[in-house]
Amino acid sequence: MTTATLSGSQASCTVPDPIRVMVVDDSVVVRGLVSRWLEHEQAFQVVASLRTGRQAVDQIERADPDVVILDIEMPELDGISALPLLLAKKPGLAVIMASTLTRHNAEISLRALSLGAADYIPKPETKHGVTTSADFRRDLVEKIRHLGSRCRKARRAGAGPQARGLPAPARHMQGRTRISAGDDGPAVPKLRPFGKTAPAVLLIGSSTGGPQALNDVIKHLGPVIDRFPILIGQHMPPTFTTILAEHLARACGRPVQEGKDGEPVVAGRVYVAPGGVHMRVDRRGSGAAILLRDGPLINFCKPAVDPLFSSAAQTWGAACLALVLTGMGSDGQRGAAEIVSAGGSVIAQDEASSVVWGMPGAVAQAGLCAAILPLSQIAQKVKRVFTGERS
Repeated sequence: MTTATLSGSQASCTVPDPIRVMVVDDSVVVRGLVSRWLEHEQAFQVVASLRTGRQAVDQIERADPDVVILDIEMPELDGISALPLLLAKKPGLAVIMASTLTRHNAEISLRALSLGAADYIPKPETKHGVTTSADFRRDLVEKIRHLGSRCRKARRAGAGPQARGLPAPARHMQGRTRISAGDDGPAVPKLRPFGKTAPAVLLIGSSTGGPQALNDVIKHLGPVIDRFPILIGQHMPPTFTTILAEHLARACGRPVQEGKDGEPVVAGRVYVAPGGVHMRVDRRGSGAAILLRDGPLINFCKPAVDPLFSSAAQTWGAACLALVLTGMGSDGQRGAAEIVSAGGSVIAQDEASSVVWGMPGAVAQAGLCAAILPLSQIAQKVKRVFTGERS
């Protein structure tokens, strides 16, 4: 049997309101394996297991999933062609694109994000790799959990397309932004003042939803890039970071490249942490240089944001300005705390405009932020801070 749409009685689930998942992949091995993984998670219900994009489009309304795992390369109708048809039939659907680590698939995955996909996940090159990769399983489960929970929450609130991470108005409460980790979460503590030292470098950390958020911010930062260096840590594998740098270069019209070991950090350039290694910076005479190092995962990631932020705090001290954009987990919180301790400042993306309010929520809840802003306001705020604004 190569395709299946599962009824409520057939699907394995022990919670009353599970996250409904559709698995679409032309490999019966991958479909079966992923379905079994998800069936072991009490919060999930696999409502369909399908071989082609055409079957997914035909069955999307009947299966009614919250999340679709959509392979890119399939017969009849491939993933990138099926994506807009799925979103048209079911607005608010969270689609996770799945692809192997080739340049072609990296290009398609990033294009899919611009067309409305919520996220992507790189698949191991072989079926054996899929079977044995604990990292792939963990990452997939966590992405479904976070994106599916956001979809269910948004749907219950009647938010519709905001389930895909589209901006919504922020809610302000007398000097603080009301942002909650859950339905009844507490207001973010009062913001701390911006540091008194003029920033000399901009650090950016992001994960889920990051490529689109980075594009939206970086395209407005031309005057800052011309005068100061920008360093980016985005959770991405090799090849994907290469494509990301190329996309960002087109967006801002300035040089954007993956960082190279030993390379001087200079104004006029944007440096993206390469996939598969951690990027740090180190003081070199009167300037700074990039350090690329292998090593264990940090916060389940490589590259991770914490090493970049922490080393920047040691290198530039109070002259650091850091942005924490949309992303799962809490990577960046420890490094942001070191930047603040050194006298620098942190800006976080708000919950309403984040695809996942994990990373920015962590720094906000820790009281590390000088500002918590919708994505549409971040670039303008950064430019004002670099030109002397301290409030």
